[in-house]
Amino acid sequence: MKLVTFTHNHLTRVGAVIDGFVVDSHGCTDIPATMLEFLTVGDSALLAMQARIDSGDGRIALDAIKLNAPVPRPGKYLGVALNYADHITETGREAPEYPTFFTKQSTCVIGCGDAIQRPKVSDKLDYEGELAFVIGKRCRHVPVDKAHQVIAGYTIANDVSVRDWQIRSPTMMIGKSFDTAGPLGPWLVTPDELGNPHNLAIKTWVDDELRQDANTAQMIFNCFELVAYLSLAMTLEPGDVITTGTPSGVGVKMQPRGYIKPGQTVRIAIGGLGMLTNPVIAEPENTAIY
Repeated sequence: MKLVTFTHNHLTRVGAVIDGFVVDSHGCTDIPATMLEFLTVGDSALLAMQARIDSGDGRIALDAIKLNAPVPRPGKYLGVALNYADHITETGREAPEYPTFFTKQSTCVIGCGDAIQRPKVSDKLDYEGELAFVIGKRCRHVPVDKAHQVIAGYTIANDVSVRDWQIRSPTMMIGKSFDTAGPLGPWLVTPDELGNPHNLAIKTWVDDELRQDANTAQMIFNCFELVAYLSLAMTLEPGDVITTGTPSGVGVKMQPRGYIKPGQTVRIAIGGLGMLTNPVIAEPENTAIY
């Protein structure tokens, strides 16, 4: 199943994508209105959505709706650095003994089609195509061989990074958390539909130039190992987003630098998950809030 958070006629709710349509849950009292509630309810919500799909009712053309990030405001957004050997090589760093995590603040999250803003304070704006997964069950101390049971689904992430701000702190958090630096989407694909998440082609284009071309089989720490490691320290909860690192080909390592600029478009495709597309614009002048 491909689950989405979408807006239609000024109303936002959860749906499912099938055959070029969104199956609308509006009016279905047994289907929660938000993805966080949907994931928290779990199996009964999935069964209700499947019944809605099977009914053939409530279908809206995909081009008539606005896709939002599948989880618009995750409780936790955790990224892992240096998780592809080729990316480690291009950075000149050593392979980590343990996964190296950082946080992205949830206010950075945007959906497919939304604009990435190049901030006023930097022109060193970079892309990172990544596989992401979303936690579906509250969990702690999860063994690797059980980790698949707590993952609700998989999606595509662009770990947008403001490079000069990223290196200002060892935690990297501020440079990873600018507003609009967290594109997610286009949908959340459930594990039963996706199959093996560790053998998926992953590609990133800037306009028509292919910048990244790899496979999730090249990850050093796979999705289940990341769940097991994180859950040794913290309780993971439904809606938490975890990204799995980027392969080589990021803009900061190109000569000349391949930073993204207003007017360009970043597209990330992962096998079985579709394509995440976001235009780049300059940060508008009217973003101050006080």
